[in-house]
Amino acid sequence: MQPLPFNPLRGYLRERFGRDVYRVALDAGSTCPNRDGAKGFGGCVYCDVEGSGTGEMRTGRQLAEQLEVGLQRVRKRDPNPGVIAYFQSYSNTYVSQQRLAEVLSVLDDHLGDPVVCVSVATRPDTLPPEALDQLSRLAERVPVWLELGLEVADDAILEDIRRYHTVEDFEVAVERAHRAGLEVIGHAILGLPGDGREGARRTADCLAASGIQGVKVHNLMVLRKTVLEHWWREGRVDALDPDTYVSWLADFIERLGPDQVVHRITGDAPLEERLAPRWDVHKSEIRDRLVTELTTRGTRQGSLCAAPRV
Repeated sequence: MQPLPFNPLRGYLRERFGRDVYRVALDAGSTCPNRDGAKGFGGCVYCDVEGSGTGEMRTGRQLAEQLEVGLQRVRKRDPNPGVIAYFQSYSNTYVSQQRLAEVLSVLDDHLGDPVVCVSVATRPDTLPPEALDQLSRLAERVPVWLELGLEVADDAILEDIRRYHTVEDFEVAVERAHRAGLEVIGHAILGLPGDGREGARRTADCLAASGIQGVKVHNLMVLRKTVLEHWWREGRVDALDPDTYVSWLADFIERLGPDQVVHRITGDAPLEERLAPRWDVHKSEIRDRLVTELTTRGTRQGSLCAAPRV
């Protein structure tokens, strides 16, 4: 089998951990500064009411139950799995030091086996030193991934979509996380209003230059119960069609660092929640189309990377 022209997550996990590794998503019920009034209300324009979670604070016992259910589900597929404990919803370091300690303590009895890695989603502007200290100590036991949303490398668009942080905030957060011994996964969205194809390229350049270890990217999706829904109904938002997205995605992949791990290349939301785009193309088809596009171009991940190789 010919190697893929980009660095997919699955192969990387097998090589690093010596077995198949699965995510178990955990909802700690955190919030964000652009939801609770610290910077704004309602969240990012594309974020639905739940924000990928319930938004209800979970007790340690409830989190332990979530973890156990997730482990049982994974073990039905694989009797000896590696697991990534993924604190997914909202900004998980936007809590008190005591609360973060409570959340992370749920993993204590499972670290090393089966939990081989911990992934914590948050924002670049919600990383107090105390949170980094806690995650740094955890990273002495298992790898810790800090998932940071850049989304787009344009401060004006970040303001328009109500992210309320800057590109510099992201870059500084990456540097601080690296100094704390954490690995960083940056998030990007292609097709945001006002961004365009050049914006996709610019965001990839920024992510490559940051020296982060991994990247998640997906196309913009218009979900129900979002500000973006209103914009879409007013004709202010055009969703990308599959051919356009794959073409822009290839541009994006070409500009990443050659060693960065691509954790995701497309988004996923149920059709009943997704207003646009309505194309129902399976993730594997997007991957196959991306491979075809890069092969036709004669390029691969890193071919147009402007950042120096670290």
